[in-house]
Amino acid sequence: MAIGTATKIFAPLDDIIEPKWWTGVAAISPELFTIDGNQFRVHGKPLEPSAELAQCMQKTFDDIGLVHVINTGLTDMQAMRLIATQVLKNERQYEGGANPRKTLQPNVYEVGAPLEASLHYHHEMAYIDSSTTMVSFMCNKIPAEGGYTFVSDNVAATESILATEFGQKLKKLGICYHRDLTDRLAFQNRVEYGVYNHWQLSMLTDNQDEAIAEARSRGLTAEWGNDRKLKTRYTISAFEYFPHLDRNLLYSSMADDGAWFDSWPLVQHVAPEDRPLKLTFGDLSEMTRAEKQLFIDVYDQHGIPIPWKVGDVALICNYRFAHGRPGIQLKEGEDRELGVLIGESFNRLQTFDDKW
Repeated sequence: MAIGTATKIFAPLDDIIEPKWWTGVAAISPELFTIDGNQFRVHGKPLEPSAELAQCMQKTFDDIGLVHVINTGLTDMQAMRLIATQVLKNERQYEGGANPRKTLQPNVYEVGAPLEASLHYHHEMAYIDSSTTMVSFMCNKIPAEGGYTFVSDNVAATESILATEFGQKLKKLGICYHRDLTDRLAFQNRVEYGVYNHWQLSMLTDNQDEAIAEARSRGLTAEWGNDRKLKTRYTISAFEYFPHLDRNLLYSSMADDGAWFDSWPLVQHVAPEDRPLKLTFGDLSEMTRAEKQLFIDVYDQHGIPIPWKVGDVALICNYRFAHGRPGIQLKEGEDRELGVLIGESFNRLQTFDDKW
């Protein structure tokens, strides 16, 4: 199909699975996780690290798994990073097998997705053996209206999904992540129609042998398909054991299915079977539309908005919360820029039979 011509949507509009994000009432009161930076600022100066601030942030994170620091007076992301690292102490760099993001500043990454696209609730790096314990966002630019991030109470979402037949099926069968990564060379001097991520960027190499080796080192099965597409598969539990609460929690979402691209420019008009991502049960059986809708709903039912202002810093436990955001339409002269820090890595344990 030629770029610039009329495009066809391959599924009826009422088949598009779009998150609703929340019920209109925050699943957890913001008072429990919001820290007013004014309480820790000295003589009205921009917020700086301190023992008192660190103690307050750490206790809030330990108790809730979510921290939102407001009224910081900060406009520089490295200064915001110093606040975030009061809790996020062991920063992680993006590495092969993940979807790397552009670097804004040292150890600070961009969100890495088109603003127009809705980013379904997800747990960071759930699709490789080495995941991350937490993620931090720092607000550098924000439009006058909207641009919120949403988080979902994953403890409540776990209980909700396990109460369904679909949740029990996920528990029994696990899931398989299918990713088809395009070849960057095939898109030289071409519009990147249908592209999510090139294997050269994901695996941090231009060498095919090294790319396969990198994928396999991350626990993925990998092979070459047509047009030098790198086809990876990863089968694992849909849940993950969380030591802090000593229980198994939901650790997967529809963000890793083709539905992720329903609002993604240059990909949304690609037929579902040709999209770069797909999610199935662990035995490779397909999920029904009703099951996919339920997977969306359990997170939406427990959603919480994070209303950004410049200088805000948030820390999100990757076990206890999923995160995402609606698509954003900027007005002229507006921008939205969040810096991202990735927390300490951990190797997936999957689940324990006596921790449900």
